[in-house]
Amino acid sequence: MDLSTTYMGLKLTSPLVASASPLCMDVGEVRKMEDHGAGAVVLASLFQEQIEHDAEELDFYLHYGTDRWAESLTYFPHKEDYKLGPEAYLAHIAAVKKAVSIPVFASLNGISAGGWTSYAKKMQDAGANGIELNIYFIPADPRLGSEQVEQRYLSVLKAVKSAVHIPVAVKLSPYFSATASMATRLDAEGADALVLFNRFYQPDIDIEKLEIRPRLELSTPWEGRLPLRWIAILFGKLAKKASLAATTGIHTAEDVAKMILAGADVTMMTSALLRHGVEHLAKVRAGLVEIMQAKEYESVAQMKGVLSQKSVPDPEAFERANYMKTLQSFGLTATKE
Repeated sequence: MDLSTTYMGLKLTSPLVASASPLCMDVGEVRKMEDHGAGAVVLASLFQEQIEHDAEELDFYLHYGTDRWAESLTYFPHKEDYKLGPEAYLAHIAAVKKAVSIPVFASLNGISAGGWTSYAKKMQDAGANGIELNIYFIPADPRLGSEQVEQRYLSVLKAVKSAVHIPVAVKLSPYFSATASMATRLDAEGADALVLFNRFYQPDIDIEKLEIRPRLELSTPWEGRLPLRWIAILFGKLAKKASLAATTGIHTAEDVAKMILAGADVTMMTSALLRHGVEHLAKVRAGLVEIMQAKEYESVAQMKGVLSQKSVPDPEAFERANYMKTLQSFGLTATKE
């Protein structure tokens, strides 16, 4: 059984990718991921705020008092000689690359183009096989139009692509008014992969303390319906053929198989590994092999996109028909019960 797949031009031994989580920041856990069937790993994100804060804080201490004692500047080495906090992230990339043979993708999390994107080059130099841009942005300003929001994504991608020669993926929000159009624009701008979708974490309110409380809930399989739909729509529609990665709601071998049938090149999981441990990868891998054998698929490549919309002449009508059929199915189920 050939489980290999190609993602961003890189050959992976399997479509199972361990996506960003605290587990990926432990070299020993990453080794276990490889041993249990992961085809690649995405390290936890380095945030724009981390880079900018560390740089600003260092700049403050380097220049503190220089308005009173100019000679104090000579007490310090040049700013570029200091190692900022994010340097530890770069060291982790190098350590993981030394420990495993599977591709290792670094992750940059930000919302606007700027000096922080220069860290993409440092990630490349540290040994990263590619970079995932996790653009986590909630457009809360009512004066911000849709074109301005989209331009932020394109600007960050352009800045990073100009700094590196390794492949770059963009992790997308599911809330664009025209998701397919945005996907094609990112593809045209040079995105080597689209990761569908970024999962926005919703805050809660603590009634007793009358305060906002961040609350992280791990994903459930039903959340996979959203990336499943859009991967099926986008498969075969991107002119430059950016890879498609499915993320959110992938917990079982069945979830993986569905995404591949829809057209995904890889499937990424985090919540399942946090719940069940890294060893869960082996169970998912074995289950995927069983499904492929049962359906007589000899390879992931043969299976990919079989149930996509590539051959549908009118995707909008197809989606409308599915919507109506889904509503009708609920009525039929209720009548039978």
